[in-house]
Amino acid sequence: MNDQPTFSGRRTFLQFPDQLSDGQRPDVTVVGIPFDLGTTNRPGCRFGPAGIREASLMLLDGDHPELRVNPGEDLRCIDAGDLDIANGYLEKSVDMIEGQVRGIDGHLVALGGDHTVTLPILRAQAERHGKGVSLLHFDAHVDTWKENFGGPVGHGTPFHYAAQEGLIDPKRSIQIGIRSPVDNDVMDYTTDELGFHVVSAEQVHTGGVEAVVAAVKKTVGDNAVYLTFDIDGIDPSQAPGTGTPEVGGLFTWQALAIMKKLGDLNLVSMDMVEVAPAYDQAQITSLAAATFVWTYLCLLAVKKNK
Repeated sequence: MNDQPTFSGRRTFLQFPDQLSDGQRPDVTVVGIPFDLGTTNRPGCRFGPAGIREASLMLLDGDHPELRVNPGEDLRCIDAGDLDIANGYLEKSVDMIEGQVRGIDGHLVALGGDHTVTLPILRAQAERHGKGVSLLHFDAHVDTWKENFGGPVGHGTPFHYAAQEGLIDPKRSIQIGIRSPVDNDVMDYTTDELGFHVVSAEQVHTGGVEAVVAAVKKTVGDNAVYLTFDIDGIDPSQAPGTGTPEVGGLFTWQALAIMKKLGDLNLVSMDMVEVAPAYDQAQITSLAAATFVWTYLCLLAVKKNK
C-alpha cells in the first residue's frame, strides 16, 4: 500500500518516476500526448493525459485483487512526461510524435490525445515490432474513413492509413464496441475490403464476454498485438468525458473482464485516447481510462512474473 494519501505526492501516472534510479532500461515507458487537432466534434482531449494521470492515483492502494500483481512493484516503469507537439499544426505534430516515439525505450504506453496519435505511434514502432501487427481496438467508431471531414489525417482515419501502409494486418485485427453512424461504403470497406473483424457493442451485450475473448484470440492468434482503447467505446453513462460520445456502449466491467482474459496475447504496446476531462463528471471517465491502463500493466506484470 502507498505510504501517503492518494491526494498527495508525485502527479505522474501511478506516481512512476521519470527515470529509474539505476539508469537501466525500463520495462514500460508511459508518455502523454496532449494533442487534439484531429478531432471532428468536441475538442479537449489535449487535457486527457493530465486527467488520466490524476485519476490514476486512486489505484495506488494495493495489488490487483484477481491478478495479484502491482505494476509499481512488479514492473520497472517510468512516466517520461508529455511528448512535444506543434500546437495548431496537425501534420507537423504527427511527424513530431513519430520521431519522439522512435526514441522511446521499453514497452510503450501512451496517454492521448485524440485517436490520430495511434498512426504515428504505429509508424514509429514498425521498426521494432515489424509491420502487420494485429490491432485490438476498443471504440465506438471504426476509424477507417479515407478522409477526416476534408482533411487527409485525423481521428477518424488512422486505421485506413495504417492498413494502406501495411502497419497493421486488418484480417488479424478486431474492433470491439462499434456502434456509431457510419456510411455503408465505409463499413463495407472496413469489413469486406480490409477484412477487420468487427464486434458491435450490442454483440458484446448479448453474446457475453467469453464469446468476445474467443473471437479476439481466434483473430489475432500469436501475432504481435497493439491495443488501442478509445474511451468512447464505453457507454457515455459511464464515460461522458469524451468528444464523440455514442449511446449503447460497453460497460466498464465488460471491457475490464475482456482485458483480464487476454494476458496470454503477444501484447507489444497500448494507447488510451479521447479522454476529454472538461466533459467529465466527478472524474469517472478519467478513472475508467486509468483503470484500463492499470489493468493492461497488470497483464504485463503477470507475464513477467511467470
